[in-house]
Parts: sequence; structure tokens; C-alpha cells
Amino acid sequence: MLTLVDPSEAEGWPVMSESRKESRLRTFLKGRIVFNGGNSSMDCLVRDLSPSGARLMLSQTATLPDGFDLIIPAKDRVHKASLRWRRDDGVGVVFVEEETRTATPEPALSVAALRQRVSALEAENATLRRLLAEAEVAALARTS
Repeated sequence: MLTLVDPSEAEGWPVMSESRKESRLRTFLKGRIVFNGGNSSMDCLVRDLSPSGARLMLSQTATLPDGFDLIIPAKDRVHKASLRWRRDDGVGVVFVEEETRTATPEPALSVAALRQRVSALEAENATLRRLLAEAEVAALARTS
């Protein structure tokens, strides 16, 4: 018996044709997941997008609730989203509402919240720089 598998998980497995109503377009868009009445949020990367759903890449999926708002600033849209599947590095979501609404600007953050956000981003930037340096060293070692 063949099982439908998410194509990104299909390594070595037979994959049947897509069962989605619409095809998803590959994207590289910044997204923001908002939940807990707007009190909690996390950044994500929108990798595939269709009118009815998306595939999101994010660092933590364990803390993500089953339903949330997905803000895509580049598209100026907010989608009510519901989880379809979850993996360590990402999730698949279906949009609950047929119509999307225009994103509203985020409320102004306090100075303390901005400092905390800058600090978190600087730490993430340092980690990414370290990983990039390690990758460059590994690439040079392979070519030597």
C-alpha cells in the first residue's frame, strides 16, 4: 500500500501525486506567527504558499498552538491558520478563512521590549556568523 508523504519527507519513499486543490508556490518570505491573544509571537519563514495554506520553517514547533494568525508583511496579509502537520523544523498549515484581511501595523513596542528584541536578534546574528565561519572552514578543508 502506498502512503501519501509530504514531498520534503519522501527520501526513498514512493510519492503519489499532490492531493491539494491548488499548487503551492515556492517562496522565501518573512512571516510572523501570533497567538495567545496577541501576547505571544515568533518569526518564521514562509517556504511554500497557496491560497489555502502554507509550509512554514521555524526553529521551535513544540510551543506552537494548533491555531494562530500568520502575518506575511511582504503580502500585507494576515491569515487565520490551523496546523495540518508538524516536524522539528517546520509545520504545514491550512488557512481557516476563505478571505484574508490586510495586515494591521504592529503596536509600538516599549523601549524595554525593543532592547530585548535587539538583544535576541544580535545573539541570533552571532550564531549565524559562527555557523557561516564553520561552514567556510569545512568547505576550505574539502578543497585542500
